[in-house]
Amino acid sequence: MKYLSTRGGMEPARFTEILLGGLAPDGGLVVPERYPKIDDATLTRWRALPYAELAFEILRLYADDLPVEQLRRLCRETYTAEVFGSDEITPLAPLEPGLALLKLSNGPTLAFKDVAMQLLGALFEHVLREQKSELNILGATSGDTGSAAEYAMRGRAGIQVFMLSPYGRMSAFQTAQMYSLTDANVFNIAVDGVFDECQDLVKAVSNDLIFKRRHSIGTVNSINWARVAAQIVYYFKGYFAATRRNDERVSFTVPSGNFGNVLAGHIARQMGLPVSRLVVATNENDVLDEFIRTGRYRPRAARETHHTSSPSMDISKASNFERFVFDLAAHDAGRVRELWSALERDGRFDITGSAEAGRFPACGFASGRSTHADRVATIRATHERYGVVVDPHTADGLHVARNWREPGVTMICLETAQPAKFADTIREAIGSEAPRPAGYEGIEALPQRYERMPVDVERLKRYIADRTDALPSSVDCRWRADA
Repeated sequence: MKYLSTRGGMEPARFTEILLGGLAPDGGLVVPERYPKIDDATLTRWRALPYAELAFEILRLYADDLPVEQLRRLCRETYTAEVFGSDEITPLAPLEPGLALLKLSNGPTLAFKDVAMQLLGALFEHVLREQKSELNILGATSGDTGSAAEYAMRGRAGIQVFMLSPYGRMSAFQTAQMYSLTDANVFNIAVDGVFDECQDLVKAVSNDLIFKRRHSIGTVNSINWARVAAQIVYYFKGYFAATRRNDERVSFTVPSGNFGNVLAGHIARQMGLPVSRLVVATNENDVLDEFIRTGRYRPRAARETHHTSSPSMDISKASNFERFVFDLAAHDAGRVRELWSALERDGRFDITGSAEAGRFPACGFASGRSTHADRVATIRATHERYGVVVDPHTADGLHVARNWREPGVTMICLETAQPAKFADTIREAIGSEAPRPAGYEGIEALPQRYERMPVDVERLKRYIADRTDALPSSVDCRWRADA
């Protein structure tokens, strides 16, 4: 399997060569040259596999330059009941006939990001050990990615983490999960801005190829391909749990901000998973909903980005969206460059009447948005009807899902986090807080360690440079050659 850039300016590379990087040298995103196709016999064989073995079978298609037994070992060591609470890893929880939750929040930070991030930590450490190299991870989070990355990388040899987050815009629990870490290889940077500005800072540093090379900068944001690849696995696992035969179809509703999670579902569908619809659920920051309904992609400015009760989705520039548009453009990198040039020039693009618009219906997307009132009402109704408490992001998904259910097709709503992380909204909805898992009591009262910073890329670079080795390393050698 070879990897290319969505903008066409990168020489084909193998999985281990792109694993540690973020943006491609031309500013695009790394994508596989093709999606492997899964036939009926393979689906049947995979149906009975435990999660770790299913992960191995899927990831070996994308990481075929990793030794087979090493990849199998990493999957087995990552996906355990000790880490994820059960052997199922991502159990399916039926709510009623035709409606179920895919439980993705049983990892160490109580959010779906753990499912991919725990494997990413193991992959990074393995590859760095083989290369005798070090890596400085730079990322941005709107809520859950940061803690998942830090818990996956804390204490790992040869890795430091620099995580940007929007100051004052995460829940108290999310903030405490990150800022209370005292590991010497973890640096939290609280940015005076919104998530999109944090993400812009990461991209600006990644686009400085000389700085990136000198300080061995990599990423764990959803622009990292390995994270997307690892998320493909639970779409297959959820399908197998909801069906008995390969001729049955399901739909997935995915609360979405950065488009990485639902992109993994799109890829699973392209591989041959029998998916009827992929329903994108947004909150008041409804850029993706607007695109799916109208064909217009119009990211909002920071001042137009709402601070909501589902804060992990307070995103107006979906960084993974370019990968989907690359597929929509039939892998025409020139067309992607054209669209992103229009985005830089005009702040938007419109595919209405284009070849991309003609291909879009075949992708199976639908969408909807919800408000704070919708989330509160959905949390309350779900608790009263099913005895289940869901977090506000999952409530976004359940609210939107009801408009897209089909007879005979199970709708699987992807759970994004445990409700204990959003105490204020849960209390408003049901009159009490959700139970906290053992070990998380009083987390908000722990001392917090972070650096507050304005939206200033040069200051961020100085901060990183002061805390990293400036000596060149062998990390990301292909990217360094391109630089």
